[in-house]
Amino acid sequence: MNISYNWLKDLIDIEMSADEVAAQLTRVGLAVEGIHPHGDDFVLDIDLTSNRSDCLSHLGIARELQVINNSKLIINNYDAPSPGDPNLVNILDANLCNRFTARIIRNVKIGPSPQWLVNRLEAIGERSINNVADITNYVMHELGQPMHSFDLDKLSGGRIVVRKATPGEKITTLDEVDRVLDETMLAICDAEKPVAIGGVMGGLDSSITDSTVSVLLEVAYFKRENIRATSRTLGLGTEASYRFERGVDIENLITASNRATELICELAGGKADDFVDVYPNKFVANQVASADISASVKRLTGLSFETGECVRILTALGITASDDRKTFSSPTWRHDIAIEEDLVEEVARHAGYENIANELPPAYGAGEYQKTEPRKKRLRENLADMGFDEAITYSFIDTRQDGVFENIPGLLNEKLEDKYITLQDSVIDGALRMRPSILPGLLDAVRLNLNFQRRDLKLFEIGKVFAAQTGEYELPNEREILTLVVIGGEISEGKAVTVRELDLYDAKGALEAALEAVGVSNADFTAAEAKHLRKGQTAAVLVEGSRVGYIGRLSDDIAAGYKFKQPVYVAEVDLQAILDMESTPIAYRPLSKYPAVTRDVSLLGDRNISFAATRQAVTEQNFELCRNVSFVDVYEGKGLQDNERSITIRLEYRSDERTLIEDEVEALHKQILSHLEQKLAIKPRF
Repeated sequence: MNISYNWLKDLIDIEMSADEVAAQLTRVGLAVEGIHPHGDDFVLDIDLTSNRSDCLSHLGIARELQVINNSKLIINNYDAPSPGDPNLVNILDANLCNRFTARIIRNVKIGPSPQWLVNRLEAIGERSINNVADITNYVMHELGQPMHSFDLDKLSGGRIVVRKATPGEKITTLDEVDRVLDETMLAICDAEKPVAIGGVMGGLDSSITDSTVSVLLEVAYFKRENIRATSRTLGLGTEASYRFERGVDIENLITASNRATELICELAGGKADDFVDVYPNKFVANQVASADISASVKRLTGLSFETGECVRILTALGITASDDRKTFSSPTWRHDIAIEEDLVEEVARHAGYENIANELPPAYGAGEYQKTEPRKKRLRENLADMGFDEAITYSFIDTRQDGVFENIPGLLNEKLEDKYITLQDSVIDGALRMRPSILPGLLDAVRLNLNFQRRDLKLFEIGKVFAAQTGEYELPNEREILTLVVIGGEISEGKAVTVRELDLYDAKGALEAALEAVGVSNADFTAAEAKHLRKGQTAAVLVEGSRVGYIGRLSDDIAAGYKFKQPVYVAEVDLQAILDMESTPIAYRPLSKYPAVTRDVSLLGDRNISFAATRQAVTEQNFELCRNVSFVDVYEGKGLQDNERSITIRLEYRSDERTLIEDEVEALHKQILSHLEQKLAIKPRF
């Protein structure tokens, strides 16, 4: 943002030099990156953050100097003009256009601007066009309010209609480009057609030319989000849209209109006529509560100031205090004052950040070493030992990922119309969602690695996911989860080629090992369905009977979208819920000195019967000598019916007191098989 030093001195009485002004502005958080001479003037190059739209003008900078220098602004207090013909302006969408003023100025003579005006504009990087266009640019840079001038005689019906554009509606803008509008965009129209894109750029057909004699001056306030969306959709950024999408002062419209009218009458020989102010949505100032602003400043910054000094600084910035000094109203030009911390920041800026001493803050939970950290450390070490790399991906994802992935149980509130957390200002272009799943980011990491010819990957991430909650002031639902991705082959140490391809059991084994590292040894896996996983190769993960997530092979549709040409196995579980459970204590048991007897048996039954159900049917009999049930293989195909399959399991028998004999093992083995046949209708396949 370029600011003229001489122009500033027209708005505020200051004794400081340009260098001193730059130093003071930098001290209060408005960083001056350079000072450039321009004739008898100096131009300050100020780096502004996106929340300080009020400083996108000389008036905004003058307000800051007013507090620094304890001086007064030199601005004209115009009388409100008499209302004119109400039919001059018709707003059909008051949600997108909260206020619109129009003033007619007649007998205008278009010509070059005087040299002082040309010099002012050139100093801040603007070129001179003609006197009327230059005046609208001048007032925008002076007061921060964009405006547009129309040739009144070129407006059909001699009036303005503010409405949404119809799909496919066209307009040729001032840059002589034909643009196609859609129904989300705000159009400034005459009685027949669009004559400007609201808040972005005017139309060529209604523009000011040398033959213009009557001007309609528009000064309006548009919805910030809509201007931003329109500007990005059209790929059209202007000085006006830059200010509108960050927020202008809705109560400054008449002052800006009066200032521009005064200059047009003075420099272009015009005569002011009708004025219309359509204001359907009255502005309501933010009310910020602070029981003790002095104590809050001390608590958050360590700076000690009396309440009176805090109120003086805030009042000088336009933030008014109630009689009891417990409620503060933000001014119409400050859209970033919403919570008590914003008030504290304003006091701290002008008190001097450099006065904040180094001090260790007290800990109230945040930043402390949590009791779950040792278990998470073991989890990370365990996965690293198995060849996994830890990834850290962005917490923001594209809206195109909505509903693509099955989320961990209990995260989303299905009763809400908007279940997700949406950002108003995205950090990454297009990434408007706070992620409800880590998988989109992790799969992007896989794709990036594949593009660099790394096809054998084991990745995991521990991070938070987010979902909306009910209630006006309800904070988002945040859960810490664990996500795994396995793709490619297993590589042994010292070998350049893979030993074998990784499969679902590698992902399952890694997840089981990770859960065991945090003290969970009783995780169960049951057949299930998840929208992002392939049917038949999906399992729900259960801990102590509660479903905590899913594991399986990535569905073909999603894999094709990422252009994966090899199977991808993923798992996502609610780590926070798991860590909240009581961990299984590790008990020492000596190894049995007696040998085990193992029996492999192939069981023939319905193909819908899973290994988990089979194992459950065995373990529920509670035979002390049957120590373990493990999966060996599954067979489907030749020799079996279409609805049949054979599951091979291994039963392990052992006693801690003696060596088992064949007869007692055989008897126990038959009992188990008999129970399986009765309960699941499966029997040995010979």
